[in-house]
Amino acid sequence: MKDIYISELMGFDEGKLFDGFFLVLAKQQRTTKQSKAYLNLTLGDKTGQIEARVWELNDPRIAKEFDRGDIVKVRGSVSRYEERTQLKVDQLRKAQAGEADKLDMLPATTRDVGELWAQLESAVKSLANPDLKRLLEALLGDAALAQAYREAPAARQLHHAWLGGLLEHVVSLLGLADRVAAHYPLLDRDLLVTGVILHDIGKIRELEWETGFDYTVEGVLLGHIQIGVDLVEKTIAALPDFPPRLRTLVLHMILSHHGKLEFGSPKLPMIPEAVVLNFIDDLDAKMQAMASEYEKSAREGRAPDELTGKVWSLDQRQLLNTKAWLK
Repeated sequence: MKDIYISELMGFDEGKLFDGFFLVLAKQQRTTKQSKAYLNLTLGDKTGQIEARVWELNDPRIAKEFDRGDIVKVRGSVSRYEERTQLKVDQLRKAQAGEADKLDMLPATTRDVGELWAQLESAVKSLANPDLKRLLEALLGDAALAQAYREAPAARQLHHAWLGGLLEHVVSLLGLADRVAAHYPLLDRDLLVTGVILHDIGKIRELEWETGFDYTVEGVLLGHIQIGVDLVEKTIAALPDFPPRLRTLVLHMILSHHGKLEFGSPKLPMIPEAVVLNFIDDLDAKMQAMASEYEKSAREGRAPDELTGKVWSLDQRQLLNTKAWLK
C-alpha cells in the first residue's frame, strides 16, 4: 500500500511536507511572467490527480529523464493557488522496479466488476428480440473485447474517469432505461437496452489506460462514435440474415447519442429510443460529475453546505449540495 494518497494531500495544511509515489499523467515545461522556466506536472493515483510545480529545474535532486506514464517518487510540500491545492516539488526521481504497485496509481471503480458484468449479461438475456440478443452475445462473447469493456474508463476526465468506469456507467443507464421504458409504451425496450450497451463501445479503442487515461491515435483521428459504428457494422455483417431495418436503427442509436451536431453526433436523434438514450446518457454523466465534485470539494476542506469551486465540465458553474444545505 502507498504511504500517502492524493486524497490525503488535499486535506493537508499549506506548507506541510509529503513523500510518496505517483503516476505522471502530464509533463510540460512552461515559463513564468519573469521568463523563468519551470515544470508543470499532473500527478495521479487511484484517489485522484493533482497539479505539481518544479521550480528549480537545475537542482540535482530533480530527475531529468522521466515522462508521462512513469511512476515517480516525489518529495515536497503542499501549497495553494487560486483556492486550489497544488504541490511544490523539491525532489523527484523515477521509481525503481518493485517500489510501487501500479494498481495504486490508477483510479478504479469501487463497485464489484464481476457483479456489474453479471448485471450487463442479465440485461442481454432479458431481450425478447432474438436478433438484438445474438448481436450483443456475439460482441460481448469476444474475450478480448469483453475484457476491455470491463476495464475501460468512460472518459479521459469528465465522468466515470476510472478503470471500470464504462461498465459502471452502462449498468447505471440500464437501470434508467428500464424505468423510462416502463413509463412510455411508445418505446421499444429491447432497442433502447441495445443502444445503452453499444453507444460507447468504441471507447474501448478510443481510450488507453495503461499509463494513465488518454486518447489513442485512432481515438483522436476517428472518435468513439465512428469506432463503435465500424465495430458493430462488422459484427452485424457476420451474422446471417440480420434484418436490414434493425441494423439501421441500431447504428442510428450510436450515431445520434450525443444529441446535437455541435456535441459530436453525426446525426440528431430521430427515433424515440435515440432521444431517450441521449437524455439518460447526459443525465448520468452530469449526476456522476456532480457527485465527484462534492467529494473533491470536501477533500479541499470546504464544508458540505458550501458552494463548490467552479466546475469546468459543467460550464464553469459552482454547485450546491442540496441535502447538505437543507440539514
